[in-house]
Amino acid sequence: MDSLEIVKETAAAPSHVETRDFSVFYRSNQAVKHVSVSIPAERVTAIIGPSGCGKSTLLRAINRMNDLVPGCRTEGKLLYGGQDLYSPEVDVVMLRRRVGMVFQKPNPFPKSVFDNVAYGPRLHGGLGRGTLAEIVERSLVDAALWSEVKDRLNENALGLSGGQQQRLCIARALAVNPEILLMDEPTSALDPKATLRIEDLIDELRGKYTIIIVTHNMQQAARVSDCTAFMYEGVLIEFGLTKEVFTKPKEKQTEDYITGRFG
Repeated sequence: MDSLEIVKETAAAPSHVETRDFSVFYRSNQAVKHVSVSIPAERVTAIIGPSGCGKSTLLRAINRMNDLVPGCRTEGKLLYGGQDLYSPEVDVVMLRRRVGMVFQKPNPFPKSVFDNVAYGPRLHGGLGRGTLAEIVERSLVDAALWSEVKDRLNENALGLSGGQQQRLCIARALAVNPEILLMDEPTSALDPKATLRIEDLIDELRGKYTIIIVTHNMQQAARVSDCTAFMYEGVLIEFGLTKEVFTKPKEKQTEDYITGRFG
């Protein structure tokens, strides 16, 4: 099934991010090899594959985090809303406002809970305390954290538990009203209970944002995603509806990985 059929089967969701023969190089090492895929809007897409297969590199290319890596370059097209993200006229600061990122390890700032969430909106200026308070509350509600921290907004965020810190980082990403939320192994540093909370949160955010999650946990991908991309050695081996990829994979490499024969 090609990506256009995937879009049709996910409630006719339009493509939000599209790659065309897209490659990423770290100097002479080609980490992502000629990937062509369409990611449907307002759905959850998981990228799975063994360590070093290029899944995080592909994810970070979407908000150009790889620009920070010396010697990194790209070839092909990576389109967002029809615009090539690597064209010279793209404002990377504005791009990262529209494409939020949550990392593997929770990374709250050593500031209050309130100031963590208000950080992004403050950068854009012109907002009064009342407006900021509304944004902070809305973002914490959306991140399923408000009830736990509403009486601790002035406390240092580093005093929160690991799971709470990760949800705070999600709230911080949501505070600038992004269209896309990238998640790079967001639960790998968390215990099972905190992991479940994050997975429940992803389900609650489905339909509000386009979510792309890199995960090494295939059970998690099966639980939370609508579509799944399987990568191996930088190549996109298969992309399809999650239920199809996990129950009726079309490629033997996909089947071998899912059944634990390698990886």
